[in-house]
Amino acid sequence: MPVEERPSVQSSPLRVRAEHLSDPLIQRLARLPKATPVITVLVVMVIGVIFRHVVGAVCFGLCALLIAWLLYLAWPRLSPIERMMRAAMLLLLTAIAVVLAA
Repeated sequence: MPVEERPSVQSSPLRVRAEHLSDPLIQRLARLPKATPVITVLVVMVIGVIFRHVVGAVCFGLCALLIAWLLYLAWPRLSPIERMMRAAMLLLLTAIAVVLAA
């Protein structure tokens, strides 16, 4: 019976360090009820829309940072269409933050 070989995966030291440092926070997020992170992000975005200007830019900037962090961690496991959708969301949040800051 032939033995299936596992593909070799090469990770950069930066990725390994980022995944290692992110693991406790990801574990904490995973223990929360599923709706909690989504509701939290929505509340922050609503606050950003209501207060606009600097507060809005900071709120949408925080959301963009969260999306960027999660996108970086998930990048190797995502299909190309998933990467495009998440990158588009990141660009949209960043554009909104810049517009609100101006």
